[in-house]
Amino acid sequence: MIRVIGIDPGLRNLGWGVIDVAGSRIAHVANGICQSEGEDLAARLLSLHGQLTRVLASYRPGAAAVEQTFVNKDGAGTLKLGQARGIAMLVPAQFGIAVGEYAPNKVKKTVVGVGHADKGQVAHMVRMQMPGIEIAGPDAADALAIAICHAHHGGASTLAQAVARARA
Repeated sequence: MIRVIGIDPGLRNLGWGVIDVAGSRIAHVANGICQSEGEDLAARLLSLHGQLTRVLASYRPGAAAVEQTFVNKDGAGTLKLGQARGIAMLVPAQFGIAVGEYAPNKVKKTVVGVGHADKGQVAHMVRMQMPGIEIAGPDAADALAIAICHAHHGGASTLAQAVARARA
């Protein structure tokens, strides 16, 4: 079994979701949202770093996955999101954990079956794969989807190998 944390980077809300993967089985462990605190960018980033560090110290994942970001119309917003993404990659690295990176469309296609699914569809399919869980919010649902994507494609289990054999 391997424990995977998925992280959905955001400067205001950084979603996280932890799952256990054993073969083709996926089990929910925990999920939540780190909300940045502080007046300036540096304080907000430090806040996210501290909160995410506590999450990793508490749940001790063996693998991590982060959603990639793409440049959008607001260049300043994209840069700030990139800095939050840096925190999302730095904290697992500080714990000695390799970080997988996935495009949003790949995560959605893996979990929903459609690369352009909306947040509601992602949350619904996450609940379908892990019945009975309570999700802290859309960012946490996205983070769980990222963890599930890593379980399927990142070699977090033999599931990726089984899928490859089935397609062959």
